[in-house]
Amino acid sequence: MKTTLLVLLLLSVLVSCSSTKKETLTEEKEHEDIQKEYTVIDSSSDKRPGWIENASLWAKMHGKDLVVNSYFSYETDPFQKKSMACSKAKASAYSDIARQIATFISKTMASSEEGTAAIDESNPKTESIRSFMEDTLAEKIQALIHGAKVEVTYWEKRKYEKALGAKKDYNAYTCAAFVSMENARLKEAIDKAANFTAASTDDPETKANVKKALEEVSNDFIKAKKGEI
Repeated sequence: MKTTLLVLLLLSVLVSCSSTKKETLTEEKEHEDIQKEYTVIDSSSDKRPGWIENASLWAKMHGKDLVVNSYFSYETDPFQKKSMACSKAKASAYSDIARQIATFISKTMASSEEGTAAIDESNPKTESIRSFMEDTLAEKIQALIHGAKVEVTYWEKRKYEKALGAKKDYNAYTCAAFVSMENARLKEAIDKAANFTAASTDDPETKANVKKALEEVSNDFIKAKKGEI
């Protein structure tokens, strides 16, 4: 009985610690609380939004409907002008979604027997599909991203200092975008990307392997975004 109680107590502590870590990750932070090579001298908000670090987790913890939508974020490198930084954030948020999907498709292929066979470097029949995935897939997916919406942006004016670890002293702007996309449209885009991947080879066996490996890729991507797998 004592052992059972001890195990239950330990499990409750572990769950509590895990929950606390997740909450900390998505908390808004005071600018001065973040260790960095710059100081924030102006910004669109008094605190740095938690969605920048993990959009899906932040959305889940703030009551967003993850059954209907998936959430993404993108933050730029420093720019001389605020307008340039925020234009880049909005545009690159969409290409970053495409990059994430392409990476997920590649990892899905590499993690199954059928997918591994379809990208086997020792098999000359797989050359076309390997080339497609490396050079074309992300670009194809970006053209399929319809309905993604920038919900909010956040910008910072930063003073980079050599004394804090920067390469030189200068002022610059960064901008981040928080983006939502309906899961129905996201699933459609990923399914089309999977079909494009299968269609990139003329070899029947390789094509069948790709279709088998990617048959659940759209559902799995959305589940992964929600933290379910």
